[in-house]
Amino acid sequence: MKLLFAYENPLPNAEADAEVFVTTAKYLAAHFPGSRLHAPLGQGASLEQVERLAGLPVVPAKVPLHPAALRHLLCGLTIVFRSAFRAADAVYTRNLWVAWMSILFGKRVVFDHYRPWPDQIPPLQYWLYRLFCHRLFLGSVCHSEYTRLKYIALGVPPQKLRCIHNGFEPQRFAAPIPLAQAKRLIGLAPEMKTVVYTGRVNHKKGLELVIEAARQLPDLTFLFVGSYGAGPIETAAKDVPNIRIIPWQTEATLGDYIFAADVLLIPPSLQPLAKFGSTVLPLKLFFYLGSGRPILAGNTPDAAEILTHGQTAWLCQPDSLPALVEGLKALTEDSALAAHLGAAAQAESRNFTWSARAEKIALAVQFWANAAPAQGGWGRGQSAIWARQSRRWLLHFIRTRSWILPAG
Repeated sequence: MKLLFAYENPLPNAEADAEVFVTTAKYLAAHFPGSRLHAPLGQGASLEQVERLAGLPVVPAKVPLHPAALRHLLCGLTIVFRSAFRAADAVYTRNLWVAWMSILFGKRVVFDHYRPWPDQIPPLQYWLYRLFCHRLFLGSVCHSEYTRLKYIALGVPPQKLRCIHNGFEPQRFAAPIPLAQAKRLIGLAPEMKTVVYTGRVNHKKGLELVIEAARQLPDLTFLFVGSYGAGPIETAAKDVPNIRIIPWQTEATLGDYIFAADVLLIPPSLQPLAKFGSTVLPLKLFFYLGSGRPILAGNTPDAAEILTHGQTAWLCQPDSLPALVEGLKALTEDSALAAHLGAAAQAESRNFTWSARAEKIALAVQFWANAAPAQGGWGRGQSAIWARQSRRWLLHFIRTRSWILPAG
């Protein structure tokens, strides 16, 4: 099979969704020779530069870069007229609009996304059901079992859904830096105990709880790595002397902060998953696994798919300040426990490389391409849920102007 990978945001791109999609495309292309990537080129980016970064031939999307909504719309409208589209056996995309347009023009589709769209935008449920059950829709790669189960509840045949978790690039940890040395590299004394968060520093990540924990643990130094400037989290942390706000780091420098961590932190909150819906199994989790440093996270439905309390991480009760404080004390005061969890996490990380993910997806695509058509199961129960959740979504949208319905 020859795949056309369709991505709707400009490249190069430092966002997590770009890393997931483009890296997956690069490794999958080795299983499907002749595959290409259709994507917009960023302002000032050359085709050669993007192809070098992507690791496969690129077909530049003929769309304006701004506004984003128009770019997304035109990516779907124009891709179907490209020769690369006609030459492909299937389109591989993370964009529902591109998937629908591809099917309308007779092309088979593989979908790859992390969001549980049926729960987050309920009015789309019946359309999603029809799309996923279409004979040309080969299957969906779900980034978590949490999301896969949402589509099964919708009536989509389970054989069209595969949970295949994200990954990381092990070469980024090929030259590990000792903890004390890494602390010196970022300007910290080796004896300082550090709790490191990496990723977007904003109100959607559960960092408010971490700020309160920092107030109770003045002997620990908290590093929030990934700030884009003044924001609500930066403002809230301003009067907490043991919190340091670090600007967004490049791939070349982020490792210094990872290796300087006594504890790597995924804020133990349900808000990113349940309230904002913007994070399901954050990409940093897989990166953390490969570092060999101990991880603290919440015992949330998505994190518990990968991490096991007391074996590969410390999982604490979500949104509980006492539980977070207890966990941070345990990992910074018990060096044997911290070393055990870090080593076990690193061993587990071998199952979550980008190469391993691509192999699993390749097998799934080959299975779907040869499988008999599967029948869906939309019934009265789904119709009732659709109506009830759509009413709830509409009230939420009128009240908040947010498209994403919180879980509940």
